[in-house]
Amino acid sequence: MGLTSELQVKGLGAEFLPRFTDLDTGTPAELLCSLHIAPCHSLGDLPDHSGREGGAGGGAAPSVFRTMKQAEAEAEVQSGREKKGRRGMPLTGGPFGKEHKYTAQMFPLLISPTGLLVCLVTTLFATDLAKVRRAADVGPALKRQILISTVLMTGAIAAVTYLSLPPSFTLFDAGNVKHAPVHLRLIIGYVTEYFTSNAYAPVRSVAMSCRTGAATNVIFGLAVGYKSVIVPILAIVSAIYASFRLAAMYGIAVSALGMLSTIATGLAIDAYGPISDNAGGIAEMSGMASRVRRRTDALDAAGNTTAAIGKGFAIGSAALVSLALFGAYVGRAGIQAVDMLSPRVFVGLMAGAMLPYWFSAMTMRSVGSAALKMVEEVRRQFDAIPGLAEGLAIPDYATCVRISTDASLREMMAPGALVMLSPLVTGTLFGVETLAGLLAGALVSGVQVAISASNSGGAWDNAKKYIEAGASEEARSLGPKGSEAHKAAMIGDTIGDPLKDTIGPLMAVEALVFAPFFAQHGGIIFNRL
Repeated sequence: MGLTSELQVKGLGAEFLPRFTDLDTGTPAELLCSLHIAPCHSLGDLPDHSGREGGAGGGAAPSVFRTMKQAEAEAEVQSGREKKGRRGMPLTGGPFGKEHKYTAQMFPLLISPTGLLVCLVTTLFATDLAKVRRAADVGPALKRQILISTVLMTGAIAAVTYLSLPPSFTLFDAGNVKHAPVHLRLIIGYVTEYFTSNAYAPVRSVAMSCRTGAATNVIFGLAVGYKSVIVPILAIVSAIYASFRLAAMYGIAVSALGMLSTIATGLAIDAYGPISDNAGGIAEMSGMASRVRRRTDALDAAGNTTAAIGKGFAIGSAALVSLALFGAYVGRAGIQAVDMLSPRVFVGLMAGAMLPYWFSAMTMRSVGSAALKMVEEVRRQFDAIPGLAEGLAIPDYATCVRISTDASLREMMAPGALVMLSPLVTGTLFGVETLAGLLAGALVSGVQVAISASNSGGAWDNAKKYIEAGASEEARSLGPKGSEAHKAAMIGDTIGDPLKDTIGPLMAVEALVFAPFFAQHGGIIFNRL
């Protein structure tokens, strides 16, 4: 088995990892608080903390790992592919494989280690060179980490490119590779911050909408999420066009790696939110002074924004990788052109655009099912354990945690099967052209669903934090915890929690691995019509 085949199989294995870590197991506790079934500092908080820890370790990290491995596989496939003649005989080797330029062949695999070194240097700016001394400085400090890592990585990736790649090379007559666009992550990061941070107008407008109840809060939150799609999509398509003009699909795969090159910093700030959230819950459960809780709430508000930024990185890079894998699939399946006017392609396109909604519906229903079981268990304990409501007895925390963790695994089996089986069934029954349409539709639809859902959830969460903190006259006018506006914000936050973890499926790697089989044996139904 060659290097590119091994990397394809590795990418396929990485695809399975996020399927059982996407479900936010902390959402049931938010539902308990919003329904006032149990105090948030008793039974609700412990499963909430467990869920946040699971979300921190299993939310963005597995998705990013999957995307990175698949981007590496795609870049190696493109750099080693052969150009074939009419009868399928190779005319030329890949740009690096034929000439045995090992360093150039390894260029995609050198980007991630370089980024790791850059992230280590970036950490020094927060821990030693510019220490944070006020709660208000937390958000800007985290944002500086993204900026500094991007600037440093720009120089580092330029050096690696200069040392690894030849001055020019031909890749299916597509041109030259000059650099990996690491700056796309900056655009997505800053746009995400604007739409999810309570320091800016969008989140404050969501908070002010709570004056008239939960309905207007939901409407404003959805509008913020939809609007937040515009700039990231324009940035992604610009990067796609520039990368393709420079080096075809190889350039797009390298672009995804460039975007993920400093993901160590992105994952660090992504995990910051759950850590701060858990610290605040522990402070409340242990009866610490209110000033401690105010500080942890300020940290948590910054963490919610950074978590949304981390998901934005994962979504943007997944879009680039999906497109690159789509290009590799088309080439490996022997498709000369994807004709949108072909009924076989258009059928697949419409079905693919539907898949992210189906996947999201299944994951959100799973969260609701887990929340229902949690509510029933809490009610049972209040009835069965004397003195629990008065705080005189110890709740059965283990059962609540078990419900959340079991649901996070069991409830993701059906969505995972949907993602895995869709390309296999489509390719086998309807053929390679319909599968090409399916992949294209899922890519176009899934990216926009994921961005809007993630940012709506972040906006609702920080709108609630904005009301609770009461840091401005506007926020204080909405009332303290327990006010009608705060109750409306809690409902929005409860809706937003599963939305923040609703990421559209990535299916192209299965199609790439099985493309030769589909080309030879697929289309059982359409070939007989």
